[in-house]
Order: sequence, then C-alpha cells, then structure tokens
Amino acid sequence: MKLILAAAAFTLGLAGCATTGVEQYRAETPKLDLQTYLNGTLDAWGIFQGRDREVQKRFHVVIEAKWTGDTGVLDEHFKWSDGTTSRRVWTLKKQPDGTWRGTADDVVGEALGEVAGNALRWRYVLSLPVDGKTYHVNFDDWMFLMDEKVMLNRSYMSKWGFNLGEVSLTFVKRSP
Repeated sequence: MKLILAAAAFTLGLAGCATTGVEQYRAETPKLDLQTYLNGTLDAWGIFQGRDREVQKRFHVVIEAKWTGDTGVLDEHFKWSDGTTSRRVWTLKKQPDGTWRGTADDVVGEALGEVAGNALRWRYVLSLPVDGKTYHVNFDDWMFLMDEKVMLNRSYMSKWGFNLGEVSLTFVKRSP
C-alpha cells in the first residue's frame, strides 16, 4: 500500500511540474509584437501575493521603452506600497529564430522569451534581496495582449520547485 501511495504522489508531483507552452496561443489575437507594444511610455499596476494568496505588496511602475533595430531597452521605475522605490533596466534582443533573450542587473544569466499569438512567456531567475539576504528565485512570467493599449501579466515565483507566490500586473500604454 505504501508503494502505491508513493507512486501516486510521485505521479501527481510530475503532473504539477508540467507547464503549458506558449504555442497554444498562436491563433489568439491581437498578435503581440514586442517592438510595437513595448515602445514609448507604459504604466503598470501590480500586486505580489505570497503562498497564502494574501496581497503582501502593491506597486506602480513607469516603463520607458526604446528600440534600436532588434534591441530594446526597458527602463522600469517602481514605486512600492511601503513608499520604497526601485529600478530595473532590461535589455531585450530578438533572436534569429524569433525567440527573445533579456538581461537586467538583477537577472541571473539571461531571460528566455517566446511569443505566440497574443502571448509572451518569459522564464528567468531573479536575484531578490529579502531581509538582508539575497535569494535566486525562478520566474515563469506570462503576458497576454488584450488590445493595443492593455496587456495583462501573471508571474509565478518558485524556488526548488516550491511555489513562493505570484505577481499580477496590468500594463497600460500611454498615448503618444
């Protein structure tokens, strides 16, 4: 009986690790073109929810995005609900196969991105300072273009396969 329970737990664990690929959104519209949507000034409002799903932090971010060919720079300025501020500068580069690579000072290595239809999936490791220590946290970041001005974002955070929480954002592109 213990063997059957162990096998069932292992199978459920593997199923929980399975992720859906971005390809399933290929037919969804409007089509996401990163160089078009992430260009100019955008505002985003978001929340961080811990494992217990309670909102632990709220934030607003202003993003200034510019492109030179297939390379974009996103300068993000965060204002957190506790009054603190932070900044992240992303450099995005379109690859010959249509995928994306991204770097930022607090990203360990490179972020890898795939676009299909209205969806973007980023996967990366972020170096997060918490209570005087720094942790490397895995992000599985999904963005969905709703229309020419609005994009929704849901990020799943984990460490060693354990859920740490989620970040939800709404991006709104400012009119030129």
